[in-house]
Amino acid sequence: MKTKIFSRSSSAPFIATRTPMSRRHFLRGTGVALALPMLDAMRPVFGAEAASESPLAPGAKPRRFFAVCNNLGLLPAPFFPTGAGRDYVASPYLQLLQEHRKDFTVFSGVALPGVDSGHPGDICFLTGAPHPSSASFHNTISLDQYIADQIGTQTRFPSITLAVNTRSRSLSYSGTGVAVPPEDKAAEVFKQLFVQGSPAEVEAQVLRLDTGRSILDTIGERAAALRRKTGAADRERLDEYFSSVRDLESRLHASQGWEKKPKPVVEASVPVDPASPAQYLAKVKIMYDLARLSFQTDSTRAITLMLDSVATPVIEGLTDVKITEGYHNLSHHGKSPDKLGQLTGLDTAHMKLLAKLYADFKAIREGEESLLDRTMVLYGSNLGDANTHVNTNMPVILAGGGFKHGQHLAFDTTPERNYPLSNLFVSVLQRMGINQDRFSSSTGTMKGLEST
Repeated sequence: MKTKIFSRSSSAPFIATRTPMSRRHFLRGTGVALALPMLDAMRPVFGAEAASESPLAPGAKPRRFFAVCNNLGLLPAPFFPTGAGRDYVASPYLQLLQEHRKDFTVFSGVALPGVDSGHPGDICFLTGAPHPSSASFHNTISLDQYIADQIGTQTRFPSITLAVNTRSRSLSYSGTGVAVPPEDKAAEVFKQLFVQGSPAEVEAQVLRLDTGRSILDTIGERAAALRRKTGAADRERLDEYFSSVRDLESRLHASQGWEKKPKPVVEASVPVDPASPAQYLAKVKIMYDLARLSFQTDSTRAITLMLDSVATPVIEGLTDVKITEGYHNLSHHGKSPDKLGQLTGLDTAHMKLLAKLYADFKAIREGEESLLDRTMVLYGSNLGDANTHVNTNMPVILAGGGFKHGQHLAFDTTPERNYPLSNLFVSVLQRMGINQDRFSSSTGTMKGLEST
């Protein structure tokens, strides 16, 4: 099965010349109502508000994927190593991961072709959809959601989408390019994963799943009638929207059996979420722990974590350096020694947390392997240099997952000659047991990255 790459049919603009449809318009059927997406027909007349092994086999030994994006990146000079191959000389940041050197591969000279425009590129970190700041931008399916589409029914949760300091910026996008809203409260996710409801609550959830499956069938005739009355652009939006609803209903149907199965029991307390966004690093640590528990109990096989550093204020909790400015302001350091010193402190804290994540995953055994051996952990950023907003030469590390690690894969760092990071996505899919030879802007699998 081939994934659909950057496809969106073109059509002439729809110009409203009649009384606009209410933005609160619902399609109603017997006992159900489905809200509609924003359509051109809802805009004022003449567009006054126009918007610009087989791991797939049930019961097989699972493989997993965990992606983390820090949307302000890392300082390039102390991150990238010197030399290439297995004899590279570790940079100051990579020295903090030295204990796990044989467990990860570091990349240089990689980028996502066409993903430009600085900060907006974070939402394309796992999709590779080009030109995210353009008025006509439409995102595509993210790597984790493609995995969830293929194997998501094998676990209680097809995927888990997490974030720190944001509830709007997501790494996860559906097959129609719609964002999967991230969860930023670890305690709430923990309860969904591990806290079993009462029998009455379980039955109520099953009933909700049954109801959800029938919504489009119930409103089918009215949906078809509405579609005939709208313009080409609105028909496209409705088709995408209804496709997303069908996809959700399919997942609800597949997950129904999980509602009556006992949730896993873990020897851990419900986490306490730090109240302030300034406690950023503590939040990152909690999310890492949550991901470990989720994989350890095989509650899901795909997790994403957006670290919204752009939205993070003056960070508290560092002992090695005093932080005096917001993360975003520091990223525009202009080579100021003081700001560079603070950023180095923040980057160092990130690397220490990553080292702890590797150690925690390695400590959990799954037969003769560790949880890290069975989990691909992708850590990186959409920004190669936040100071200049460039999206080339992205800092990327891949750990675990059954690859021959312990190397630096060095590609051409000339911006226009960067190697496509999307090739790594194909390697991830194939390692997950998904027979796919293209994804997004890929040209094949990741050169130099071999399975064990």
